[in-house]
Amino acid sequence: MTSYRYSGIMTSKAEETPTHEDIVASMTGGMVGTIGTSFTGSDRLRDDGRPRPAFREELRKIDDVRNAATVLLVLLAPVAVAWGVLSFTRWWTLALAFALMGIVQTHMNILHHEAAHRLLFSRRLINDVVGINVLGLLPLGTGTHDYRRGHANHHRDEFGPKEPDFLLYALYPISTSSMRRKLRRDTTGVSGYRTLKPRLAGFTNSERRALTARFLAGQLAVATAFAVLATWWMYPLLWLLPFLTWYQVQNRLRAIAEHGGMTRSEDRRATTHHVEQHWLPALLFTPYNVGYHLAHHVDSGVPFRNLPVLHHALRDAGYLDDTKVWPNYRTLWSALRTS
Repeated sequence: MTSYRYSGIMTSKAEETPTHEDIVASMTGGMVGTIGTSFTGSDRLRDDGRPRPAFREELRKIDDVRNAATVLLVLLAPVAVAWGVLSFTRWWTLALAFALMGIVQTHMNILHHEAAHRLLFSRRLINDVVGINVLGLLPLGTGTHDYRRGHANHHRDEFGPKEPDFLLYALYPISTSSMRRKLRRDTTGVSGYRTLKPRLAGFTNSERRALTARFLAGQLAVATAFAVLATWWMYPLLWLLPFLTWYQVQNRLRAIAEHGGMTRSEDRRATTHHVEQHWLPALLFTPYNVGYHLAHHVDSGVPFRNLPVLHHALRDAGYLDDTKVWPNYRTLWSALRTS
């Protein structure tokens, strides 16, 4: 009997195509563990963890002034790194600049994520122009609302039929050799190429031509800025290459720490990990409180500056206890691998 693979499930032509529930059951949940006692709510939280109206209103305030300063700093960061390389041209300054540019790209993309939730600035026009069109374009993006639309499906139903990153989170824990293969693809540019390929599809697909043109125009502007303000070779070496390699590693490690091995559920404790936050991971790959990811999924309308407040409310009320908190990323990444 001829068999074929459908989303990771082996079946046969004589069998029915597996339902999404079958796929979820066979490919997710390896890291969920025990949820613990049911949560009945508190004076500030509903029984699903979401803030009650008065607390929610407090949490949803956006600090436009501080966010503007944050955006300005992240936009000036590549200029500062380029200036440092020109002023102190040594092999180690190039290596440091390479690492820093990948971190800058991560910071830009996390602010873009904030804008996709329309939480970067309180005025929608400013939020979209700065957060979507600018920050969503510079780090090798398209500057469109495509990410926002897809990401909305991620929040509506984690691991649901429209989950854009299902395969990124599925099948954990995985073998150490499998993890190494994934990270090898990230460090060698394979994952980065797969990310960029749809943005270049306009060369062969007329329906994607406008998007490809937009992407190329954005990168031409970045390359021109490097050429005018510093030197031309910084664009391929310190912008394109970090995105294709170091940024991809950061993105995978953060993503699997957020949802790796979790499953589809109305209880966010089953869909999302929480890891105790420390300054070094926050600097490298979880900036702007994105590491408070379970709180973010409990209420995705809370701006990043207020996520720690919601997180502590969840801890204090008993929604989140020590059994559902990882002490650090290293411990979680180790648990995501089998021997």
